Amino acid sequence: MLNVADEFNAITEHFSPRVIAMANGQYFKLAKFKGEFPFHSHADEDEFFLVHRGEFTMCYRDREVVLKAGDFHVVPRGVEHRPRATEEAWVMFVEPAATRHTGDAVTEFTKSIAQQISHLA
Repeated sequence: MLNVADEFNAITEHFSPRVIAMANGQYFKLAKFKGEFPFHSHADEDEFFLVHRGEFTMCYRDREVVLKAGDFHVVPRGVEHRPRATEEAWVMFVEPAATRHTGDAVTEFTKSIAQQISHLA
């Protein structure tokens, strides 16, 4: 059994995902958002985001969606997006295990799956 608050408290870097579970080929990940993540897309996968604490904005090229604690949002496959948070937000997201969390972009935020699951070893 895992506790979501404990798992969030173990995260020390912003935009550094932590895998907490896997089900049906999907990783359930936690991350703390603060600042601005680069624009990216996932050609073949939708992404589900649920805000646990705080607030963040999902930026698209043509609009923005503000998400607060308790809100969820699905980013459709192939759509460029970037999360932005003025203050720290705690976010759970779900994506297929084969998906790179930075999608088609490789940036300073890109973490390998080994880095995301290293605490499970």
